This record gives sequence, structure tokens and C-alpha cells, in this order.
Amino acid sequence: MSENLRTLYPEIEPFDSGMLDVGDGHQIYWERVGTKGAKPAVFLHGGPGGGASVKHRRQFDPALYDVILFDQRGCGRSRPYASLEANTTWHLVADIERLRQMCGFEKWLVFGGSWGSTLALAYAETHPEHVSELVVRGIYTLTRAELEWYYQFGVSEMFPDKWERFLAPIPEAEHGDLMAAYRKRLVGDDRAAQIEAARAWSQWEGETITLLPEPETSDPFGEEDYALAFARIENHFFVHAGWLEDGQLLRDAGRLKDIPGTIVHGRYDMPCPAKYAWALHKAWPKAEFHLVEGAGHAFSEPGILDRLIRATDKYAGKM
Repeated sequence: MSENLRTLYPEIEPFDSGMLDVGDGHQIYWERVGTKGAKPAVFLHGGPGGGASVKHRRQFDPALYDVILFDQRGCGRSRPYASLEANTTWHLVADIERLRQMCGFEKWLVFGGSWGSTLALAYAETHPEHVSELVVRGIYTLTRAELEWYYQFGVSEMFPDKWERFLAPIPEAEHGDLMAAYRKRLVGDDRAAQIEAARAWSQWEGETITLLPEPETSDPFGEEDYALAFARIENHFFVHAGWLEDGQLLRDAGRLKDIPGTIVHGRYDMPCPAKYAWALHKAWPKAEFHLVEGAGHAFSEPGILDRLIRATDKYAGKM
């Protein structure tokens, strides 16, 4: 880790924001922060089912960047809330393009972590001509093996106490396919069962994304509606494997060959095994690769945050 550890930039407010009608009955909330006319960038939040936050804005020097952040379909301030209709990876890739065109950017830096890295790779492999640089963290290529590692067998061996709580809402007879069992409850009509499942699903993620326990991430889903939206959308995407062919993002990584980039991954990332970040590094040798010791999955962990802010500084010409 650098001796001069980088921290978040000071809090900044959007200089513009609004709702964009993207069709299919969806409107997505977007905001623009930093300095108009500075280096263009887009931030892709995690989940799927999360949302853009104040802390996400602060990974960019506001004097040097013109950043678009947005809540993906069904998330945060976008409407209709928690909707699963017309909500797939490829709908979101199209939404990113609409935002780029709305802003009039020819190219922009694309930044995404966790599920945001999945979406960033899908977008960059679809529209490489519009990506100036690519910064990805907590690499998740959404293969069947990655999904089963986290939701069936693997991380369960590292966190048996927390796994027991994840299993609690699901009868033993349905333990053979936990994502499907959760989906049945999350999209069902029984509100109590929905909330119980949503909280268990969300808490499992919150308690396993950092190397050491952090109260802010361990239970970030206390509000019923937020937990339900997060769990419903995330489960919806994962049950459908992101509407990706198995291994597609690594298979097509050659499309990134001319894009400068940075890959940041925690050595002890439980949701997203480092194996896949390493594979992306091999498939995309033009990118810098940083495997951060003493870190898990969350962007807020000091070593990861340091590398991310160094990356945005570098691509803005600051370093």
C-alpha cells in the first residue's frame, strides 16, 4: 500500500441532474458532478440493485472531471422502483449509450466496481470506440461458477455462521438451488416472506464484502423497501446469469485491446474470487493490474480506495 494513502475527495453537489426516459416504461435518474467541460466519465454502481451515492462521486477530482452518475433501472431514484420488467444487462448498456449521447461526449472514462465492473466490461466490449479508459474494481464476470461460489457452495465454507442465517428463510428441500428458492419468495405475493428473504439476501452480501467487519457495510439494508428492491433486482439478474453466455466477458476481452485501463481487486475478495480478475488481466494486458493485499471486496477498504483514486488522478493527467 502506498505510504501516501489517497482518500476520498471532498463532498461535492451535482451541477445538473434529471430523469431520462429510456423507454419500456422506465425513467432513470442521472446527475452530473465536477466541472462541466472537464474530462468526461461515467460511474456504474454495484448490485445490481444498488444506486449511486455521495461517496461514489468523491472518487473523482471535481476540478478535473465531468462525471455522470445514475441509478440503474428500478434502483434508487429511478422509476418504476424495483421493477424487473425490461431490466437486463443489455437494457442497461443501451441506457449508458443514451446518457453519453445526451451529454454529447464522444468518449468517456468508464468506471465500475463489483456488478459495476460486469456492466462496464459489457459496455466497453459493445462500444469500445466510445471508451477512453476503463477502471474496474472487484471483478465479476458473472459465470455460473462465480454465482455458485457465492450463492451455493464456496463462501459458505468461510462464513458458516452467516451462511446459516442466509439459509434460514428457505426450507431444506429447496437448498439445491438457493437463487431459485429466493426468487420464488422475492417475486411472490406474501409481503412478510418477501421482506424476510430480502433482508437475509442483503445481509449475506453486506456481511461478507469486507476483510474485517464494518458496521456501515454489514447492515446497509435496514429499510424494508430498499432491501426488497436490492434483493429483487440482484436476484433477477443472477438467476438469468446477466443474460450473458457463460464466460462471455472474458471471451470477448480482446475487444478491449486498445483501451488503457486499471484493474483493482482485493486479495481476499470473497464474493468475487481473484482468479477472474487475474484472467481478465491476462486477456487484457494493456491494463494495469493491482491485487491489493489485506483487502476484501468493498471499494471503501483503504488499499482499494487508494488504487482507485490514483487511477482516476492518472487518467485526468494529474499523476
